[in-house]
This record gives sequence, structure tokens and C-alpha cells, in this order.
Amino acid sequence: MKKVYFLKTCDTCQRILKEVPTEEFERQEIKSTPVNSAQLEEMHQLSGSYKALFNTRARLCKTLDLKNKKVTEADYKKYILEEYTFLKRPVFIVDAAIFIGNSKKVVAALKLELT
Repeated sequence: MKKVYFLKTCDTCQRILKEVPTEEFERQEIKSTPVNSAQLEEMHQLSGSYKALFNTRARLCKTLDLKNKKVTEADYKKYILEEYTFLKRPVFIVDAAIFIGNSKKVVAALKLELT
């Protein structure tokens, strides 16, 4: 299975989608079609952590003052399901591998996986 979760209004997501051959990928735009519980659970199984999937740069983190709170794995799951901006993006799933975020290292590993 090849799937990508992205935000169409995110310039970084758009840049990565142009860099990576995604013709074979099922695409899910997370604002118009939010991630559901089963999809998040699949990502959790592959990543091993909800925290790894959590976008700490989301504006709501500051609004909710999450930096100064003790946030549990269950909290990360709840936040991601409640608000699409809390999912670190893009998230690529290639068979049993998951690539989370937009760091150069992650994008390079994804490109290597696809060659």
C-alpha cells in the first residue's frame, strides 16, 4: 500500500509532493478528509508513537500552552483526531514503512525507499 496524508494549503507539502513520484499513491488531503481513528491507529502501529505523529509547531500548541503541560500518548491521539493541524505532515506510508514530516533526512529516506 502506498498512501500520503498532506495539507493542500501547505507549501512544504506541495513541494515534497512535486519532488517525490506519487502517481501510485492514494492521496488524502487532511483538511477536507480528516484522519479517522483507524487510519491514525495504522500510523501509530508503523511509527510506534502518537508523539512522533504530532506537529509541535501547530499554532494551537501555543494557544493551548501544550509546551507547559504534561501530554500523554492518549492526549496526542485525541488532539490529532480533533484537529487536522496537529498531524505532522506530510505522512507517507509505503508498504510497512512510514515517513513522517518534512525534514531533509525523512524526504531522502522516502526517495531511497521509492527507488
